[in-house]
Amino acid sequence: MDKKSYILAIESSCDDTGAAVLFNDKVLSNVVAKQEIHEMYGGVIPELASRAHQQNIVPVIDIALKKAGITTKNLSAIAFTQGPGLMGSLLVGGSFAKSLSMALDIPLIAVNHMHAHILAHFIDEDGFEKPTFPFLALTISGGHTQIVKVKSFTEMEILGETTDDAVGEAYDKTAKILGFPYPGGPLIDKHAQNGNPKAFTFTKPKVEGLHFSFSGLKTQILYFIQKEVQKNPDFVKENINDICASVQNIIIKILMDKIKLAVEQTGITQIAIGGGVSANSGIRKALKETETKYGWKTFIPKFEYTTDNAAMIGIVGYHKYRLGIMSNDEVVSKARLEF
Repeated sequence: MDKKSYILAIESSCDDTGAAVLFNDKVLSNVVAKQEIHEMYGGVIPELASRAHQQNIVPVIDIALKKAGITTKNLSAIAFTQGPGLMGSLLVGGSFAKSLSMALDIPLIAVNHMHAHILAHFIDEDGFEKPTFPFLALTISGGHTQIVKVKSFTEMEILGETTDDAVGEAYDKTAKILGFPYPGGPLIDKHAQNGNPKAFTFTKPKVEGLHFSFSGLKTQILYFIQKEVQKNPDFVKENINDICASVQNIIIKILMDKIKLAVEQTGITQIAIGGGVSANSGIRKALKETETKYGWKTFIPKFEYTTDNAAMIGIVGYHKYRLGIMSNDEVVSKARLEF
């Protein structure tokens, strides 16, 4: 198979429409169209998301090709997000990818969104080192919290995952309680940088092994805020930085304790993070500190590859193309996709 390849990648798992062009493992363009309509509802509305994808997908792909300086004639294959995600959103990207691959008579490559968050570390970027196999990946997003043992580009094993809500959900719910607009996770991170992480105490949930649970923590935070606001209606306003710092502190402790346990159990000291929540400055700092504290080797992706984007779909597409792992036109989008 020709070693030189141009991969067009399409990402439409949630509310961002993404298209990217990769030349082998190098990103030539990475375009994302945000959907601001969800802000007024305080969360993503699936029906509105799929409609917005239909409006955005053609212009986003057109811009990605133009920025890359190529046309559809240069493409070697088309990679797309098969799942997991919102069904309506996935169908828009999947249907477009199928149609385009048939029209151009080039291979179609289905990509697992969560594999893409992990393999984003293999995008060729100046100043960013790539992990070597095997390594541990902590995938943290609005829908997922997982510790994964990554053995190769195609072999991955989930060692632990959330039993209920994901870490991103804990951030979003807390933000809503505090009255922040959607998405509120980045605002918690921003306020946390100016607060005292030990101002308020929250307890860690007791979950066996390498699994996580965040539903109890969400309830804890809700009851705490309600109780304090009853005593002082201005409590949130007067203590916003300390509340955010304390919430972020307990979340970081939960994540880092589980990663420490995973290192003990596997003996693997290479740790990579991925997913939208890996953009969080507190989590990034805590992970980086383990290099001097424990002698681990840590990998933090470039900021633009943390939240949902098509470049990460493209890097999986490139490695699947290189290995000859293609999909046929019978492949279907799946809201829940086996890891």
